[in-house]
Amino acid sequence: MKQNHAATILFALILASMMTSLGSYRMTARAVEADMDRALALTMAEQQDEVISPDTIRTFNSHLQIAALRGKATLAVDARGRQFRAYAHCPGATVLGLTDQRPSAVMWILTAAWAVFCLYGRHRQENALPDGPLNYGGLRYAEPERCFYDAQGQQVRLTPMQQQLMEMFFRSPGHQLSKSEICDALWPKKTDASETLYALISRLKPIVEQHSELKIESDRGRAYILKMK
Repeated sequence: MKQNHAATILFALILASMMTSLGSYRMTARAVEADMDRALALTMAEQQDEVISPDTIRTFNSHLQIAALRGKATLAVDARGRQFRAYAHCPGATVLGLTDQRPSAVMWILTAAWAVFCLYGRHRQENALPDGPLNYGGLRYAEPERCFYDAQGQQVRLTPMQQQLMEMFFRSPGHQLSKSEICDALWPKKTDASETLYALISRLKPIVEQHSELKIESDRGRAYILKMK
């Protein structure tokens, strides 16, 4: 797989993992807030005066349905206005501890596994044979066998004409060939082989791009270049 595609997938996995973690936290926070609001409403309905006492706190905790909140959630009083108002508060760490992180944990494990795969692929690419006459852009030409192989060692299937043209590209300085060079070599008896050449290049391009980091580009319609993407 191409490195830019692998990096895109890695970024998407990281983003998905973060969104899953955040979604789980927000869902838990809403449940905690709803439970505290309900417990506070019941407590204040039973409260005989406007003073927060140890009995008030005990009553509040008894009304909490989420057992883990008991003793962790706190009550605060807003005495700035004329009307007595009480608020329930729970530390973020407590909410985080109540969050079901199993879905996000699975996502982070997948992300870590993909990151290891990307690093392994990059290591293989960096330690591959350097580009040269028989190795270029992830394609290797085995001269005795007259075969092309991709970076994974799989043979690239080519028609005889495609094979001959790729050999010409590999042997040419700068991996560039003029239209006349190609036509004279492949169709020496044909007066005008432009259309035939165009068809050959069109069919060869996707094969080259699928199996390597290379692409075939036209140079103002007068030549073709085999170059890195």
